[in-house]
This record gives sequence, C-alpha cells and structure tokens, in this order.
Amino acid sequence: MRPTLDSDLLRTFVAIAETGNFTKAAEQAGRTQSAVSMQMKKLEELIGASLFERGSRGVALTRRGGELIVNARRIVSLLDETSASMAAAPLGGPVRIGIPEEYGHAILSRALGAFSKRHTQVEVTVRYAHSGAQMAALAAGELDLCVVFEWQDPAGGEVLMHDPTVWVTSTLHHMHEEQPVPIALYNRA
Repeated sequence: MRPTLDSDLLRTFVAIAETGNFTKAAEQAGRTQSAVSMQMKKLEELIGASLFERGSRGVALTRRGGELIVNARRIVSLLDETSASMAAAPLGGPVRIGIPEEYGHAILSRALGAFSKRHTQVEVTVRYAHSGAQMAALAAGELDLCVVFEWQDPAGGEVLMHDPTVWVTSTLHHMHEEQPVPIALYNRA
C-alpha cells in the first residue's frame, strides 16, 4: 500500500528545504524544533528514505529529498492557491462588454461560456457596435469594457492590450505577387 502523505508534513519539509535549517523552519511554522524533527522523522518513515543530510552549515537534500521537493512545492502551492480562492468572495454582479460583431461570435462566445461556468454570479451583457459607438458608450458609463479597432481618445478608459491586425493567406495563394489591392475602410461613426 502506498503511503498517504500529509500536507502538513510536506509544508514543513518545504520550509526546511528552503531555509536549510530545522530551527528556522520551526520558527516559520510556529512550532518547536523537536516537533519539526518528529514530523520529518515521520515523513522519512513514510517515504522509506532519508530526505536530509546534516552538515555544519545546516541541512541539504538527499537524492530522494531532491525528488520529493519538486512535487512537494507544487502540492503546497496548489493547496495555498485553493485555500485563497475558497476564501475569496465569488465574483458577482453585472459586467457590460462592448465588442465589434466581427469579434463577438468568434472570440467572445467561447470565452464567455467558460467564464460563465466558473462565475455563475456574474451577469454578462454584450453590446455589438463599431469602435466609435463603443468608445462613446464607455465614456458615458454604459459599458465596463470594450474591444475597439481604433483607440481615439484615452479619456474615460485605460488600454489593457494592443492586438495588431495582420493579413494572412494560404501558401497556395499568390496574392502577394499581385499589385496592391485597395481595402474598404470601416465606418468610423
């Protein structure tokens, strides 16, 4: 039967590995050095191997200790992350998003589906319009967030990301060998 590793033992193990010292790890954990030593004795018994080599400058990990520390850090980090997310208040309330229709279906629908499953208390409203109308709605407080093709006036908002537009064609297409092709411009209203 595989040993069941206690998260408290792993947390203490990580503290010792990071400080290189049982006494410092005990201080961090709010325990006595003897309690920390007993925890490591128990962990070494569960693992079936010595995890530390003691020297004049503190402790160093053995080969087995080095193998364990990688996963122990991940486990402790995941436990801390889970604890923090459970303690945090869930997201909730309305969020009003403006986006050009061309992006809405391709980008937003998948992202909103995943977001809605994780944050059931958030009510998302999407408004489709061109950049000028989106910016006016943002400035008027009618939107919380908008995606625009052009950023005209930073008043009333903050740029979160720039995403350059690029032209893409198949390698079988030889359009790049032709004369430049004029493009239609978006209505800026």
